[in-house]
Amino acid sequence: MKYNERIREIREDCSLTQQKVADLLHIGQRTYADYESGKTRIPVDNLLILAKYYNVSLDYITGASNIKTEYPKE
Repeated sequence: MKYNERIREIREDCSLTQQKVADLLHIGQRTYADYESGKTRIPVDNLLILAKYYNVSLDYITGASNIKTEYPKE
């Protein structure tokens, strides 16, 4: 699964709007929509924020793995 599909899937599973996630990332809703559609690549720092927020590994959120593991503890 591509990362843009994964971030949409996770967001929808959490019943969040694009606007809510955009607010979390301090970006506009249109920019976030472009991340989900694959028009714009999401910066790594934003991927890290999402992985931590959703408590999933970066491998899972990027689609490198289909195994849903927790975000590493500090």
